[in-house]
Amino acid sequence: MNEILDAILAPHTTSADFAALTIPESYRAVTVHKDEAEMFAGLPTKEKDPRKSLHVDDVPVPELGPGEALVAVMASSVNYNSVWTSIFEPLSTFGFLERYGKLSELTKRHDLPYHVIGSDLAGVVLRTGPGVNAWQPGDEVVAHCLSVELESSDGHNDTMLDPEQRIWGFETNFGGLAEIALVKSNQLMPKPQHLSWEEAAAPGLVNSTAYRQLVSRNGAGMKQGDNVLIWGASGGLGSYATQFALAGGANPICVVSSPEKADICRAMGAEAVIDRNAEGYKFWKDERTQDPKEWKRFGKRIREFTGGEDIDIVFEHPGRETFGASVYVTRKGGTITTCASTSGYMHEYDNRYLWMSLKRIIGSHFANYREAWEANRLIAKGKIHPTLSKTYTLEETGQAAYDVHRNLHQGKVGVLALAPEEGMGVRDEEMRAKHLDAINRFRNV
Repeated sequence: MNEILDAILAPHTTSADFAALTIPESYRAVTVHKDEAEMFAGLPTKEKDPRKSLHVDDVPVPELGPGEALVAVMASSVNYNSVWTSIFEPLSTFGFLERYGKLSELTKRHDLPYHVIGSDLAGVVLRTGPGVNAWQPGDEVVAHCLSVELESSDGHNDTMLDPEQRIWGFETNFGGLAEIALVKSNQLMPKPQHLSWEEAAAPGLVNSTAYRQLVSRNGAGMKQGDNVLIWGASGGLGSYATQFALAGGANPICVVSSPEKADICRAMGAEAVIDRNAEGYKFWKDERTQDPKEWKRFGKRIREFTGGEDIDIVFEHPGRETFGASVYVTRKGGTITTCASTSGYMHEYDNRYLWMSLKRIIGSHFANYREAWEANRLIAKGKIHPTLSKTYTLEETGQAAYDVHRNLHQGKVGVLALAPEEGMGVRDEEMRAKHLDAINRFRNV
């Protein structure tokens, strides 16, 4: 790995030089172990500790197949799916790997007693398999996490509808929280030149998810002037939704859980911010009973920010805790877009407020290649910025996942893989200088 790192850090290494590098037999990777899948059985979700389940192991480099690439990972990041994997909820990911392994001789590689996790990366292409023409060894790239087979016609209008659609590093093996990753070539995108490795790795999953959910025609199709309610507006997902709303001429109403998070939203340019803890919203009387009076109080508070207007689009991802309120406060004919459900998957809402008012609920899951490419292009052009707040080493990934699990973080948390320190990999210093305050916004809180 030292030879690979030296080649990446050297200023004039050519594509031929990278192609001539020897690929090591093994690499360090963050894993969960199949024989530990029941280690948290019987514990409440909040008591499950990723620091106990995530390991840094030496694992064999996987065989490179057609249409694939091996990438030297300089940096990655932690997403909520990494937390789910680490606590084996809602299911152990080894079931995903077993099913994928049955698809073909090549996919058998993924069905292993360990799972290399992680759904983001920024790094350098080392090798490409047969049939890859768009990418060469030495290309500096980021990867989005959509893995598709595209042998069914269903996926050729929107690749997210491919029956064999999976999230790389969650439903497949050989993810990005490692020194080397295996990806399909159609996961690769150009690394934004003005960002460091860890900054470039941070947006991938959440930026693409927010783009599809809020901006794309496959999601809410946001337009100028829309009132957009954004839950967790300073978090890993919501921080990008807030930026898209502001950049697109919409009016974000940002919901957060602390004064510090409210300050971040205001620093991004949002004016309407609700601290739900400070204002004491309790949407549930108990575990089984919601409180419509609180929905109404919440809706009244929103109208104070909108000049009496209701919400056009709700950017939903907490799920069970907030969904009843989200449906209620949406205007007649409005849209609730939903993904993730970090507070619970079993949503409950009063259907009278949906059907009688002609509202729509749209399920949104990650993004297709085109949507991910467009979202990355906006990062590369400095229209949308990384929301990186803190960076960990590969050995500290368990702590990083713990912080995300306990909501102790702001924005996104990064993980250095091969990169020996933060701040490396910037190729366009002039552009970086123009956007430095925005790039560091979440670091400076």
